[in-house]
Amino acid sequence: MIKQTNQARMAYRTCLNASLKCTRYLSRQGLSFRGHDESVISSNKGNYLELLQFLADHYEKVKDVVLENAPGNLKLIAPSIQKDLVNSCAKETIGLILSDVQDRYFSIIVDEARNVSIKEQMAMMLRYVNDKGQIIERFVGVQHVTNTTSSALKEDMDEFFSSANLSFSKL
Repeated sequence: MIKQTNQARMAYRTCLNASLKCTRYLSRQGLSFRGHDESVISSNKGNYLELLQFLADHYEKVKDVVLENAPGNLKLIAPSIQKDLVNSCAKETIGLILSDVQDRYFSIIVDEARNVSIKEQMAMMLRYVNDKGQIIERFVGVQHVTNTTSSALKEDMDEFFSSANLSFSKL
């Protein structure tokens, strides 16, 4: 029983690592994850599934535990799972950016715009100087805003500052 549990744990880890590699690659390239037709008979199932299939085709260890070879509840291909993986990667990335800012002085760049569904959004970037004296600009997120008045945007920025443990005294 212990041997089966260890095998299942290793299979899950392999499947999760392959899924995370796909997620990191697509996120880094700014590519979409999903396709218009993700059915079995589709010739192009979307970037995520096609990249996962590519890994399975080239790595026997991955092929044994993903897509059709994975147990029904362990495929890690559902859209909600893809969103969870992307959100986890985003949190880790923003955490690394914020740890790089540390106790340095920084500035923020804020812009608001409407997305295609006509919802107002506020994009935020941090600008700071690293240990090498280089100016670094990092995108830290997009927040949906209900109102675009200056006081409403400031409230949303306050919320971001408190969630990121940033100090206004270093702004």
